[in-house]
Amino acid sequence: MKKAVLNLKVKPEIILVDGNHKIPDLDIQQEAIIAGDAKSACIACASILAKVTRDCLMYQYAKEYPQYLFEDHKGYGTKKHIECIKKYGPCNIHRKTFAPVKDFIKLP
Repeated sequence: MKKAVLNLKVKPEIILVDGNHKIPDLDIQQEAIIAGDAKSACIACASILAKVTRDCLMYQYAKEYPQYLFEDHKGYGTKKHIECIKKYGPCNIHRKTFAPVKDFIKLP
């Protein structure tokens, strides 16, 4: 999230963070709001935009990596997704910190 904020063309006066953790090492005023998407229209809108963007990316990845069935689970840790990781191993877009991937590649 820090990288996204730092790449904004206009520096915000304040960052509203959905959750209970502020963005570390960011020299911009922040407010962490637990259940922020239910309390702030700005956070709710950002959450919708993020989900739609993620879903679009997953449809694109589904074409590149059809065996992972990204069009079905959108990359969420569903049973089907984990079964695909176990069957085919992780691909380039899998986060190495995602537990099933981490377990598969045996990261320390």
